[in-house]
Amino acid sequence: MPGACVIGLQWGDEAKGKIVDLLTPRHDFVVRYQGGANAGHTVVVGKEVYKLSLLPSGVLTPGVTSVIAGGVVINPVKAIEELDELAGRGVEGLDKNLKISGRAHVIFPWHFAEDRALDANTSDGENIGTTQRGIGPCYRDKVARSHAIRFDDLYRDDLAQRIAHIVAEKNVVLAAIDKSGTFEPLDPAAIYEEYRGYAERLKSHLCDTTTMLLDAAEAGKKILFEGAQGALLDVDHGTYPFVTSSNSSGVGICNGSGLPARYVNHTLGVVKAYSTRVGGGPFPTEQDNDQGQQLRDQGNEYGTVTKRPRRCGWLDTVAVRYTARLGGADAIAVMLLDVLSGFDEIKICNAYELDGEQTRNFPSHVDDVRRVKPIYESLPGWSEDLTACKSIDELPANARGYLDRVAELVERPVELVSVGPGRDQSILVGDPPLLYEAIG
Repeated sequence: MPGACVIGLQWGDEAKGKIVDLLTPRHDFVVRYQGGANAGHTVVVGKEVYKLSLLPSGVLTPGVTSVIAGGVVINPVKAIEELDELAGRGVEGLDKNLKISGRAHVIFPWHFAEDRALDANTSDGENIGTTQRGIGPCYRDKVARSHAIRFDDLYRDDLAQRIAHIVAEKNVVLAAIDKSGTFEPLDPAAIYEEYRGYAERLKSHLCDTTTMLLDAAEAGKKILFEGAQGALLDVDHGTYPFVTSSNSSGVGICNGSGLPARYVNHTLGVVKAYSTRVGGGPFPTEQDNDQGQQLRDQGNEYGTVTKRPRRCGWLDTVAVRYTARLGGADAIAVMLLDVLSGFDEIKICNAYELDGEQTRNFPSHVDDVRRVKPIYESLPGWSEDLTACKSIDELPANARGYLDRVAELVERPVELVSVGPGRDQSILVGDPPLLYEAIG
């Protein structure tokens, strides 16, 4: 019974959505297990481009059950917006095929207000880079417990009283941390009426997804786990504190979905052919120069959700080797290889220098990541347009050499190469069973 996972091995934006979309038809369930509406996935189907931030990418495939599991935090407004947009574009079966865990926590107006007020308040003044969508404050309340409201709480008789109690305390805190002097107290009655309407609209999607997925796994159903963000943003194992608020590496699958690790049989790590990052935090291979701008322009490196320009740089195989090991990646998919066309020389970071010593290990402390000096090797580039290539043999020799070197440094085989956004712009390397059934 193959349970597969697709995770990003960098700082997010690795084009995971395309891989999930390719694999979904071969599965019975596709599961988002962490994060929230701060995870932008772009899926291209023919001439249609879909941009999702909360719903699983698999929701575009008829007959497959899409799951928002208990490890996700829900912005009900965003869920309804995405459902309405997809329905308006002819996507069918959403009421039946999308299930939302009653254990998932709900984002409320006080979470947005806290995010805005606290975003820049790091000790050194460097902005963490939050999307200000209430994700972090919602996770904080989840752990603190007393101010948390889960999705199934929206259907309880005491919801109005719970909101009133929380708002009374949140108004005191928000007034204290607001530095603009413009804070207006939240109205609990208005929030209750607003969220009661959201609850009614989403009621058909409410589900005990943990039990549903356990039953499905025990029955031999095929389950695909869809990671959001990237492993270097993992709250425990990433470049803390410049991270997201959940376990965005493969280690988050079990606690987020409720399924034990025994049901994850294959993990595919997704990596760009170069590196990008948004927000603050260290980025050893960043190219704040003409080459970085060329990568940004050729790769259209602007956020799916936020439209923020991404920081760009060369591929960092020290970081990717670390996250491949962390997430238990069996193989990697190299995305956006076509973006590198036109570079005479392409660099790869193969090691770091830290305090005069060379290392291939990724440091655990953010200050050390900031201090490392990347050690590069140079490979010859290519000028050919790759977007029409259908097989590995059609790629230029230098492009094949680049892929071989990446696999060697990351210590994982390359199973797929993407040369464009379309489903058909995907090249298999060998005949990996998981991918071969989908596009072979």
